[in-house]
Amino acid sequence: MIKAVIFDMGGVLVRTVDPSLRAAAERAHGLAAGEAEQLVMNSPAGRDAQHGRITTEELWAQVQSQLALDDDALAAFRHAFWAGDQLDVEMVELIRTLKHKGYQTALLSNFMDELREIVTTRYPMADAFDLIMGSCYEGIMKPEAEIFRRILTRLGRQPEEAVFIDDFLHNVEGARAVGMHAIHYTPGLDVAAALAQLGVVA
Repeated sequence: MIKAVIFDMGGVLVRTVDPSLRAAAERAHGLAAGEAEQLVMNSPAGRDAQHGRITTEELWAQVQSQLALDDDALAAFRHAFWAGDQLDVEMVELIRTLKHKGYQTALLSNFMDELREIVTTRYPMADAFDLIMGSCYEGIMKPEAEIFRRILTRLGRQPEEAVFIDDFLHNVEGARAVGMHAIHYTPGLDVAAALAQLGVVA
């Protein structure tokens, strides 16, 4: 029986609904489409930040240096990078309902050390979760097995008692590899219905 429901953040709870501002910033600085995300999230510095080896500010300082931006230009680029993202309020309400019904709820995100600020201030949803775990605080990222084992340990659950929802298939497969149930989130997926198929009823 599933007793814990674990959600990814980026691409599931927070999604890019308007990519135009980021695209405009890329064009303004001579970057190819998609290169901003590569630079911030998937570069060696981005992965270092998500592992907690450098801070968010140190990451952006490296972006500033690489693009030769002054402070104002960096602030504008940084704003444009995130400006098209939006919190899925209905899904957060689903999580609150699950929590109210007695399921443990958790957030498991590969992200930088501003994660706690994001879930409390930018996108207020921290109250929906019993546990918030970020790769930056653990020094390990999905889909590595250890991060799934850690969140299960902190929730006090066996793998078969938890379901994990993520938009990246390799993360879904990582959760399944340790024995968890997992749902591959794709745009438009009815998460409540997918959970109900596993016996989790909101």
